[in-house]
Amino acid sequence: MAIRFSTVGGESGSADTARDPRGFAMKFYTDDGIWDLVGNNTPIFFIRDPILFPSFIHTQKRNPQTHLKDPDMFWDFITLRPETTHQVCFLFADRGIPDGYRHMNGYGSHTFTLVNNKDEAVYCKFHFKTDQKIKNLDVKVADDLASSDPDYSIRDLFNAIANKNFPSWSMYIQVMTFEEAKKHRFNPFDVTKVWSQKEFPLIPVGKMVLDRNPNNYFAEVEQIAFSPAHMVPGIQASPDKMLQGRLFSYSDTHRHRLGPNHLQLPVNCPYRVPTKNYQRDGPMCYNDNQGNAPNYYPNSFNGPQECPRAKNWNISGDTEDNFTQVTDFWLNVLDDAGRKRLVSNIVGHLSNASAFLQERAVGNFSKVHPDFGKRLSEQLKLAKSAKM
Repeated sequence: MAIRFSTVGGESGSADTARDPRGFAMKFYTDDGIWDLVGNNTPIFFIRDPILFPSFIHTQKRNPQTHLKDPDMFWDFITLRPETTHQVCFLFADRGIPDGYRHMNGYGSHTFTLVNNKDEAVYCKFHFKTDQKIKNLDVKVADDLASSDPDYSIRDLFNAIANKNFPSWSMYIQVMTFEEAKKHRFNPFDVTKVWSQKEFPLIPVGKMVLDRNPNNYFAEVEQIAFSPAHMVPGIQASPDKMLQGRLFSYSDTHRHRLGPNHLQLPVNCPYRVPTKNYQRDGPMCYNDNQGNAPNYYPNSFNGPQECPRAKNWNISGDTEDNFTQVTDFWLNVLDDAGRKRLVSNIVGHLSNASAFLQERAVGNFSKVHPDFGKRLSEQLKLAKSAKM
């Protein structure tokens, strides 16, 4: 397998220690072809509707006039979409700045479907828990590293592998039956929420060990192309709307970035099994173009067959509750020191946004817990006074 870690909001060469989600994208070269699990270091995401995904990404980029990062862009979108509150609290808490890539977890985030050889199906989530233990950077240390060693995370990972201190992650799944999904109080396909590990305990699956660095960064990292649509028999999508949107968007991006035959690049091709699909021609074809095999379906000439699809159930459950799980995070996951750091980190960013956006943000966080909103309001007033 191959893995690519990344930041999300920054460009190539930007500081590794920025407060930002981390990409955790894995490519498995299996006997049945490629399986891509394209996740993050968070079990949740900002939005549940794929139509908003381009807009969200735009808010993480630069202002088109000033070419500067713009707090107003970020907080305008965030405060108008309260479903972002869960991920925002995760981002501005301690885990928002992991101490390198070795000390963070990885998550498939979405709900997937697992189907066995008897055509029996369950829903699942994928988890990768770091065996190096969770470790995060203090805000001041992260700021110092941004200037003294902006490639801190890349350097740390490369050196650890080069020194044979191979990092590893333990893989787990959570499983929910179709019947449980129908009766669950939340929509289990809402990627802004987690599944309770008390109700759906982690089941150990295996271990991922990184024991080789790339020989050439451009060939094996810059050109690697992940897509959630790359699955193998037994793993299927689910009614998760964000996942459904991602099934299309990633390949569209790769055709623009790398060309129509990007799957033939060595790092992307399923070298353990011959490729059989209905994609032909295009510039920079590297192989025999699948010879005379049919490129239409159905066919009578041994073309690739469609994998059977498990049936989906109609799902009930509240999908618009944006705050219950965040309230649990505030009250039961964070201790008081963690709550203070969360408020301080949010204020450090939010205080640079327009006053009406600050008020709207305080209103959203107050719905998590009145004490949360009160602390933010008080700290924002102090930050305003310090600037005067």
